[in-house]
Amino acid sequence: MDASLLIIPFALKTFSPYVWMDIVYFGDLVRILVKFVARRRRRPLFFVLDRFLEQTEAHPDKTFIVFENESYTYACTDKRSNKIANALQSHAGYKGGDTVALFMGNEPAFLFTWLALAKLGSPVALLNHNIRTKSLLHCFNCSKAKVLIAAAELKEAVEDVLPSLIEQGVTVLLMSKHSDTPGIQSFSDEVEEASDDPIPRSFRSHITFKSPAVYIYTSGTTGLPKAAVVNQNRILTALAVLSSNGVVSSDVFYLNLPLYHTAGFAVGFIGTIETGSTIILKRKFSASQFWDDCRKHNVTVIQYIGEVMRYLCCAPKKDNDKDHKVRLAIGNGIRAEIWKEFLNRFGNIQIREFYASTEGNVGFLNYVGKIGAIGRVHFFHRKLFPYTLVKYDTERDEPVRDANGLCIESRKGEPGLLVSKITNLAPFAGYAQNEEQTERKRLRNVLKKGDLYFNTGDLMRIDKDNFIYFQDRVGDTFRWKGENVATTEVSDILTICDCLKEANVYGVQVPGHEGRIGMAAVTPKKEVQFDGRKIYNHVVSCLPSYARPRFIRIQSAVEVTGTFKQMKVKLVEEGFDPGRIQDPLYILDDNAKSYVPLTAQIYHAIISGSTKL
Repeated sequence: MDASLLIIPFALKTFSPYVWMDIVYFGDLVRILVKFVARRRRRPLFFVLDRFLEQTEAHPDKTFIVFENESYTYACTDKRSNKIANALQSHAGYKGGDTVALFMGNEPAFLFTWLALAKLGSPVALLNHNIRTKSLLHCFNCSKAKVLIAAAELKEAVEDVLPSLIEQGVTVLLMSKHSDTPGIQSFSDEVEEASDDPIPRSFRSHITFKSPAVYIYTSGTTGLPKAAVVNQNRILTALAVLSSNGVVSSDVFYLNLPLYHTAGFAVGFIGTIETGSTIILKRKFSASQFWDDCRKHNVTVIQYIGEVMRYLCCAPKKDNDKDHKVRLAIGNGIRAEIWKEFLNRFGNIQIREFYASTEGNVGFLNYVGKIGAIGRVHFFHRKLFPYTLVKYDTERDEPVRDANGLCIESRKGEPGLLVSKITNLAPFAGYAQNEEQTERKRLRNVLKKGDLYFNTGDLMRIDKDNFIYFQDRVGDTFRWKGENVATTEVSDILTICDCLKEANVYGVQVPGHEGRIGMAAVTPKKEVQFDGRKIYNHVVSCLPSYARPRFIRIQSAVEVTGTFKQMKVKLVEEGFDPGRIQDPLYILDDNAKSYVPLTAQIYHAIISGSTKL
């Protein structure tokens, strides 16, 4: 009997090699749920801000943020946020609980201001600091913000939309000690003079777990960014992201992803509040500075999106590539070949790949470390957060349904659309001021009549060992440089240009690059010549760099389906190969400040990797 018991572990390891990891993951899930439920039961209500205040009280003199040549302790961060909160709450243009839009890049003031607004009980709209004019105004209006706080270097972008803001009675504050623009008030001088006394809890006594905490913007089929509502309950769950992956107080976390994104804000900033770690904050990602920064600051944990890892692998090799203290990399979107190359080049770093979305209600963690996978099917996880893969018709851009009108589940090994059941434990809060787009993400009658699921818009595949792999995005959104690009928005902006009649925007794959790069099939107006310089100036002034179509294809007419939807599948398949496409092709050239003809020589330089995009 004893001998047979001894054999069991070896048998399990042989025939179920991942069972021990599954058991450990089950334990982690239980631990996270127990802590979450305990916090939900605390009175007065416990929020992310309260965890920050706990950390400040526990180790006030510990360094929380390092930025360029400055560092800020937990206590200093607390006092800075108090000064901002006191300055704002005494401001005539602000009422307690008002939604405030934050238009700022990666800098300590972003974090101080968010904490200040949390102390005042104000939801915060995290505006992408790259957007301008129409998109900026749209994003601001989605949140119904009463106040806009902007970084000094974004003053011109604010001035572009200032007439509309003034018309709406918006209070515009600039993080500067003076402002000579009527309608824009300086705010830094008021902050400096304000008290650093703590903000009474009564200022946020109206907040519940269902109250919006932040609005984070995600691109989609609307053509303009959608404001995903992230409530206090959702952001409370984000506290566990880093701690559940083994990050502890002694870790040093390198944060170079945008704070207006879920990855930078929820994973990087909120996650470190839970662990009490130190943040090394960067304005933006730099492949050339990355490892030098890690060595200088003794970084132990890095964060990535797929492109980050590829950029690091593409940087010139150095003798000291493995000379660092990084032990853990957390993120999403890394390709299998980049994963292998990264480990070979930079050493034994544990990679924790995960899958999640800003507004979604399901997530996965590759706790096994299986190269290429985003996660693993786990019985307990699936019971808590029911999900499935259903067959999807990419031509019709909709799930395949049977004779009874129900979706058809994909078999193992087949790609399918990931859908997740909307429940009390896995809610979908939707998008602010956009019920139409909220409804589009709801999928009804999936496995039985009357059920309701969240449509992730992602095609997945589950293999025979129950590992889950990301396949592609569906619909009108593609991803480039770590950003979602809404094709309809880009199409709308292109057709504003007076030389174009129609534009069909889509993403095409480029060898050696993550995601898809933007391309547009356009039809010039009659008797009007295609003007590459004019279109270049137009897209540069209206679109952030990642959303600008890199390639343009001239067509006599944009092809549409019988229901007048633009046809993209064939265009995507043909890509940007001038040897395969008879239509004139152009490429965006920043040096020439124009769209110039795409020659076979340029094409081969891109395919070979000698020309970087």
